Amino acid sequence: MAFKDGDFLEVDYSAWDAATNELIATTDEKLAKGADLYHKDHSYGPVLVILGSNSVIKGLDRELRNLNVNDLKKFTFKPEDAFGNRTEELVRVMPISDFRARDIKPYPGMQIELENMNAVVKSVNSGRVVVDANHPYAGRDITYEVRIVKSLSSPNEKIEALGKTYRAKPSSVSVSGKAITLVYDSKVKKNADYFVGRSSFVASILSLMKDFDKIEVKEDYDRQEIERQSKEQKGAE
Repeated sequence: MAFKDGDFLEVDYSAWDAATNELIATTDEKLAKGADLYHKDHSYGPVLVILGSNSVIKGLDRELRNLNVNDLKKFTFKPEDAFGNRTEELVRVMPISDFRARDIKPYPGMQIELENMNAVVKSVNSGRVVVDANHPYAGRDITYEVRIVKSLSSPNEKIEALGKTYRAKPSSVSVSGKAITLVYDSKVKKNADYFVGRSSFVASILSLMKDFDKIEVKEDYDRQEIERQSKEQKGAE
């Protein structure tokens, strides 16, 4: 089966640094735990890949187009098809006073935002801070083992998968003509993360699903449910 730009796929994958065989990412919870890569707040299992949307590295986007559902394949990609080649222009030496002015105490390994790019502090010495905005695996060959779990075809499947990706999965979805209705019942926690995720989710639907022109969002709030969630949150803290 040949997939194309705009196709929605659910994909399982694992990725390794080809030179060191270090596992750098995986959708397999068991594998993540075995490699000391596990994060309790991370959701494991198949992830949504939308071909042609830069949701995965260039080489993987290309190879997925020629796979069939349930094929298990392994590929090794050169840097230009993975996380790019290292660029020395993205390594900067900054005075520590720039950080102190922002009330930041830099240390090696700290992640910061630098001119709308994610960067990592590499060293702090003699009042100077070396910052690297290259991707951590830039310049590396990367090996991927990948399997397409499912090809999503219906609007409801695509919308629900997008909602899960942005951690704003609605309680229910209904589609009528060019309009979509998203319902979030009282059991959905409506905290700051929810509102940010929901906003990005709605924007993604309009950007990626051109057949729809209108999205209506309905929210239910229940005092008892809000109080229950609040107590649950305080107990977790």
